[in-house]
Amino acid sequence: MKHLSFVALALPHWCSLVAGAPPTPNATVHGDDKQIMICGSSMDNTKISAAEAHFKQHQVPPTNTDTELIASPWISLYFHVVAEDRSTNGGWMSDAQIQAQINVLNADYAPSGVRWRLVLITRTINRDWFRNVLNGNQQEMAMKRSLRRGAADSLNVYTVGLFNQAGLLGFSTFPFSYGADPVDDGVVIKWTSLPGGTFINHNLGRTLTHEVGHWVGLYHTFQGGCAGNGDFVTDTPPEATRALGCPVNRDTCPGGGLDPIRNFMDYTDDGCKSAFTTGQGVRMRAQLRTYRGINI
Repeated sequence: MKHLSFVALALPHWCSLVAGAPPTPNATVHGDDKQIMICGSSMDNTKISAAEAHFKQHQVPPTNTDTELIASPWISLYFHVVAEDRSTNGGWMSDAQIQAQINVLNADYAPSGVRWRLVLITRTINRDWFRNVLNGNQQEMAMKRSLRRGAADSLNVYTVGLFNQAGLLGFSTFPFSYGADPVDDGVVIKWTSLPGGTFINHNLGRTLTHEVGHWVGLYHTFQGGCAGNGDFVTDTPPEATRALGCPVNRDTCPGGGLDPIRNFMDYTDDGCKSAFTTGQGVRMRAQLRTYRGINI
């Protein structure tokens, strides 16, 4: 039996992932240009507190133990390619590239007991959507109304151009926002961030890993800085600000341990990221049980 609990908060997409970006589809970042990532949207502390209070009150307990993670169910994944034409530069991609991305996603989430099954690939040629989709605009809503499949327990991924906000790599919804707007639920990423893509330092597929982290209920490692509850996971060291590149031995919150620059929920380069913590795994499984009805 599935147990679902929704909090009807009008929450924005959580922290769109943004990086120093090519100004055109074919351009790349060279020399001293730095990858700079920022949040394209924000959630105030009042809404975070409300969401966390609801989660604490309604959390669904596990029916299996951590030793049984291998038996966790597969989560259905619908992959929607939105392009302006059938060229690589126009957003088109092969089944092999999509499967390579799913392989990265499964490898990154396997230690946390979360597994993904690609059940459908759709391809849509729509120049307006490809070039103009942004977080919350009419093109995004039209795209999702047309393409989204499944319910709260199904992940929908959309690849588009994301040209209209410099360096935007992707954005995602949270589990607890599904009840307020089911059609909006899902992850949007830049097509050049997939494995083998052309976005320098962010083309190993970790953009999707990061954004799906929000879809399963994780915050950034630097959420809240050095004070308070941070990212609401006890085993991620506190971090004052986002980390860029791969700054080994960075320590922005003295006494709390080195910054978690290898964590998938930081803003470091794809080649720097390598893991979720045990606590993040516990949280994502609890969020999936509580808000997405996935018994894991």
